[in-house]
Amino acid sequence: MTISDTRPRRPVITLLIVCQSTIGLIFGGIALFLPLIRADLGLTFTDAGTLAAASSLTYALMQVPSGYLADRFTPRRLFLIGLLGTNLLAALFAMLESFPLLLIDQALAGVFRALVFTPGMLLMTELFPPGRRATAMGLYVVGGFSSNILLSAVGPILVGPLGWRPLFLLFAVFGLLVLALYRHLAGPAIPRPETTPVRFAELPGLLRFRIIQLTGVVQFTRLAVAQGFTFWLPTYLVVDRGQSLAAAGLVAAVASAISAPVNYLGGYLSDRIDRPLLVIGGSLAVLTVGLALLPHVPGMAGVLGAVALISMAIQVYFGPLFALPLQVLGDRNAGLISGFGNFCANLGSFAFVYALGAVKDATGSFRAGFLSLAALCVVALVATWLIRPLLRRPS
Repeated sequence: MTISDTRPRRPVITLLIVCQSTIGLIFGGIALFLPLIRADLGLTFTDAGTLAAASSLTYALMQVPSGYLADRFTPRRLFLIGLLGTNLLAALFAMLESFPLLLIDQALAGVFRALVFTPGMLLMTELFPPGRRATAMGLYVVGGFSSNILLSAVGPILVGPLGWRPLFLLFAVFGLLVLALYRHLAGPAIPRPETTPVRFAELPGLLRFRIIQLTGVVQFTRLAVAQGFTFWLPTYLVVDRGQSLAAAGLVAAVASAISAPVNYLGGYLSDRIDRPLLVIGGSLAVLTVGLALLPHVPGMAGVLGAVALISMAIQVYFGPLFALPLQVLGDRNAGLISGFGNFCANLGSFAFVYALGAVKDATGSFRAGFLSLAALCVVALVATWLIRPLLRRPS
């Protein structure tokens, strides 16, 4: 399935990125305004971690079904349904008062958010030549980082006079408007050519390939680090480092501003030099150093240096990592393979977003949580090294 040749490609690519950015506004808003949400609802750090983990768990569990459905049906239909549900649930989140109801809202949001990610990534790769797959995948997630820059810079200014609930309503309205614009500009999907239908029963056979197993380990680490660090960074700066919410938002904005371009450049570089493992391994090595330094550096200057180091590498290997198993196994099960990879990634997100909050409650500090993320990066480095011989043969 591709867009019609009579329709412009660049505006559709731009709108796909903006659609992805609306998801970043919603999920990033919970992280940025978490100190206010905690105070408003009287939540512990463990409760706050559970709120984020509820969305991450259902999002993770839906990754393989979402990829399977994207292989069987049109990715665009799933993408549109997912965006609609996510933005409606964001509007509902702004109106709920009860923590259990907010928990249910976020669990449902994870289901719809899963219908956006893999189908949207497939839509993006269809707009690029096969040799630029990692570039397309890296570009797809730029929207999330771009929205985090805007949110972190402007959110703390707006939340004072407006409050966090009206801001979530604004996010939802903006998301619905962008959804309508994308649907209008992209037009109807062109049906896929007739092929042998992808069957869900093929998944166990795919899981026997070592490339799937080892990239799954790296995927687990990727989002455990990305979400664990990003979600708790504003709270860490406010609670452990004594900064204001405005200062924490500014740091988060700078972190996203660093991450956005290097994320795209990571995919571009991987395609240009055809060395995806170099990009992946280098990123993990930098993350190990940055996460180990963060809880130990004195003063805000040291914190900013560690945050900048982490931000340069936190998602730069996104495109190469998703492209690796497709390079070895081919495109026929692209949705199923990508869905399983993102399932592993979101298990990591679920586990470590929750764990960092629980560790904070138990120890009074985020130190042990950040060091555990650094250790996880070392495990992923070993998995990356074991992938090397697999690129020469599909097994």
